Amino acid sequence: MSDYYISQISHSDKTAIQGVTALLQAEEIRLDTNLDYTCGMYDDEMNIIATGNCFGNTLRCLAVGSDHQGEGLMNQIISHLIEVQFNRGNTHLFLYTKCSSAKFFGDLGFYEIARIDGQIVFMENRRTGFKNYLKKLKDSSALQLQTLTESTSATNRKVAALVMNANPFTLGHQYLVEKAARENDLLHLFIVSEDASLVPFKVRKQLVMEGTAHLDNICYHDSGPYIISNATFPSYFQKDENAVIESHAMLDLTVFTEIARTLGINRRYVGEEPTSLVTGIYNNIMSEKLPGNGIECVIVPRKTDGEKAISASTVRQAIKDNDMNTLKKLVPESTLRYFESEEAKDVIARIRNEENVIHY
Repeated sequence: MSDYYISQISHSDKTAIQGVTALLQAEEIRLDTNLDYTCGMYDDEMNIIATGNCFGNTLRCLAVGSDHQGEGLMNQIISHLIEVQFNRGNTHLFLYTKCSSAKFFGDLGFYEIARIDGQIVFMENRRTGFKNYLKKLKDSSALQLQTLTESTSATNRKVAALVMNANPFTLGHQYLVEKAARENDLLHLFIVSEDASLVPFKVRKQLVMEGTAHLDNICYHDSGPYIISNATFPSYFQKDENAVIESHAMLDLTVFTEIARTLGINRRYVGEEPTSLVTGIYNNIMSEKLPGNGIECVIVPRKTDGEKAISASTVRQAIKDNDMNTLKKLVPESTLRYFESEEAKDVIARIRNEENVIHY
């Protein structure tokens, strides 16, 4: 083998990024917009012949040029990225790959969590990672499940799930949680724990729990790394935006079905959002696929303020505009109390410094 070497590539190095982009395109992969580390392997003429990238604790956009496949270069790229991640303190790693490449990454120590045939495979570097996550969920809800077993028969039991980012928690979120809690014996409420939102996870969780403290049949869960957010789902395998959303939804539902089986969940609640392409496609796929796995999909019309649906985007815009009168109409007292406190100073500054706080 020639004298190849691996080097980090700055995202401001336009020439090198063009080389990475061209290499990926040749392998029918697009450069992901969510990346925080890029490396390239160079030959002795300074051509980029292989590349690998990271975002958070995921490895993505992995490719070796066609002229150099079979030389073991991907092993070196993966080893380099793992070293980078370990130096960051990330030891539990994930990757997304094409179905045709899953066996290769399995030989490198990654284990399959879920797959969508013909599209994408979600993998991790821990043999029992997902199994341990399911056990943790079950253990954390043991008391509620015991109470439920004593009060209702298994055949009549209604156990629901809600997944929310709550960026931040609004009256719309509260309405959705109250409806799900009222209509079911037990509600598993998953709060997206990834810190990719303007409002940090610690604050979002606090506001969700304070805003639902009056309900006594909720089991709260951090989503962990297995309930995948729109912000971090890879888009580089899919041909267009709709395909990205569809594969994301299918992968998420494959993982969620295992979670539901573990916790006895037979209903999933989602909020309707007529103006959102993403939510519309996602909700349609859930409506089609969940019933086949014994899970009812309940799509709830959004709570409105007058004629306008209440959304976290509208709340963030009110905060950005320092429009406290609007904010008071859109959030529970607990959320309002937080944003009026000194504790919220940094979060408010982050929102006001963001150019666009409306997310679709």
